Amino acid sequence: MSQIARIVIPASGRLVEVPRGLFIHNEFVPSVDSKELIDVINPATEEIICSVFAGSQKDIDVAVAAARKAFNTTWGKNVTGFERSRLLNKLADLMERDQQVLAEVESLNNGKPVTIARDSDIGDSIQCLRYYAGWADKIVGQTIEVDNKTKMAFTKHEPVGVCGQIIPWNYPINMWAWKVAPALACGCTIVMKPSEITPLTALMLSQLVVEAGFPPGVVNTVPSFGAVGGAALASHMGVDKVAFTGSTLTGRKIMEAAARSNLKKVSLELGGKSPHLIFESANLDQAANWACLGILYNTGQDCTAGSRLYVQDTIYDKFVALLVEKAAQLVIGDGFDEKSGGGPVVSKAQYDKIWSYIESGKVQGAKLVLGGQKRPGKGYFVDPTIFTEITHDMKIVQDEIFGPVLSVGRFKTEEEAITLANDTSYGLGAGLHSNDANQCMRVSSALEAGTVWVNQYNMLSNNVPFGGKKQSGIGRELGSYALNEYTDVKAVHWNFGEQSEWPL
Repeated sequence: MSQIARIVIPASGRLVEVPRGLFIHNEFVPSVDSKELIDVINPATEEIICSVFAGSQKDIDVAVAAARKAFNTTWGKNVTGFERSRLLNKLADLMERDQQVLAEVESLNNGKPVTIARDSDIGDSIQCLRYYAGWADKIVGQTIEVDNKTKMAFTKHEPVGVCGQIIPWNYPINMWAWKVAPALACGCTIVMKPSEITPLTALMLSQLVVEAGFPPGVVNTVPSFGAVGGAALASHMGVDKVAFTGSTLTGRKIMEAAARSNLKKVSLELGGKSPHLIFESANLDQAANWACLGILYNTGQDCTAGSRLYVQDTIYDKFVALLVEKAAQLVIGDGFDEKSGGGPVVSKAQYDKIWSYIESGKVQGAKLVLGGQKRPGKGYFVDPTIFTEITHDMKIVQDEIFGPVLSVGRFKTEEEAITLANDTSYGLGAGLHSNDANQCMRVSSALEAGTVWVNQYNMLSNNVPFGGKKQSGIGRELGSYALNEYTDVKAVHWNFGEQSEWPL
């Protein structure tokens, strides 16, 4: 079977050659022991784009061995920060060169609009690589005074080693960059498992890794099913750290497997059911824009989606009317249609899950004020859906839906708003809108979330850390904080004057 899939982009007629094999030691290869394939689906048409090889547990073993060899010989402590920086910048250059074609394949596989994939996801990913390229030669330790006459100590921040990285389907290129860039900047090697739903751009980026000049084995990519490849990485005795973005349920399994194997280092960016508070002093027009962005961006397939919106009772009716009017303006359509601000959800399983929650909202008595009706025809399209008159026990209020479904409640006082916001097992993101500066400081301090947005929502920067509290995970991505996830601190005690006496 050919190692290359030839894909025609319907909107442009562009022919794109995408690798189908496993990327190990800078080569695309078949599985060592499996003939299983992963069918890759276009969510806008429900048609198969192509099939790629599905990695097995033995393939993970081979990839880990390649990563270990590279770490011990051509990467890790064997290459300077200047060289790591040069290669990361070269990779960013190549992504910039191929930005349009990467965006088209991303849209075909994931469903999101080409313009958003190109300008937001890939544009941000290029910046992420350049940001960590800047850090590669600036990873420093401390000199510590112990006794100036006889001894001193210093610390070194050394690369963790071989890193298993498991990324989700909602931002395939963005999550690839978030994981790969800090790991490579620190000198780690990688075995990447992209989502089996969206593996294509990870394989295309692997081609760019070779073109950029990275040594064989530094980055390895093994598309596989989560229960196979992800589980193998989490429990592998040769993996020093695992980084995962995905559901809380899977995060628990990964953490348990890491503990049962070699107690590998773990960072987990998990689910969310993020609160978004609108106070009466807010600019209502802007707050409505941000609230729409918070739940409808990426068709709601966002771990920080502001899916629980609470509005102060004095402005509730006015704000809800404005919100519904604005949300209805979003065009959900084919990602290659320039009018589309959102695409289909990624898969049939996700589509069915979202609709089960919409139906539960209706059954449990929430008031449907927008959407909630299935479209005829092909494609996993879900239009913006808003419920009001919610109660705390409803599934749409409790559970992460991961779709364009918003629950709107009300509050009277600031204290009640904070209580409602924090009444969740999650703690990834939260937002508030107010023109009272003192209130902004009080509430942002009281909200239990790793990221709090004030008078905006869902905006991230590569130099600002991101991660969760409670059941939304552990560890941080982005910013200088992410370097801590890919380094170990070694303390060196140096005696230059103290004499030891023996026996005691």
